Amino acid sequence: MNTMPAPRKYSVELQQRATRMAIEARKDPESARGAIKRIADQLGVHPEALRNWVRQAEIDGGVRAGTTTDDAQRLVALEREVRELRRANEILKTSAAFFAAAELDRKIR
Repeated sequence: MNTMPAPRKYSVELQQRATRMAIEARKDPESARGAIKRIADQLGVHPEALRNWVRQAEIDGGVRAGTTTDDAQRLVALEREVRELRRANEILKTSAAFFAAAELDRKIR
C-alpha cells in the first residue's frame, strides 16, 4: 500500500531558515528565553512546529539524544523491505504447496 506523504504546510527553505534563526538566538543568553515563540511569530510558523524542527536539528547535530533523520529514514526503508520480503515469501510458500500438491496428484493418477 503506497501512501503519499501529507503536503508540506511550510517550505523546506522556511523550515531551515527558522531553525537556523532559533538555534542562533538560543546561543545568546540575552535572546534565548522565548526565542522559539518570538521567531515563530515573526515568520508565521506555529511555535510547536519550530520547536520540533529545532529538536530534530539538535538530534541530527549530535547535541541531543534521539533518532536522527537519516536513521529514521533507514528504518522506514528497512521496514518496507521486510514487508515486501514477507509478502514474497508467502507467495513462494503458497506456490510451492500448490506445485507439490499438483505433483502428488499427478503421481497418484
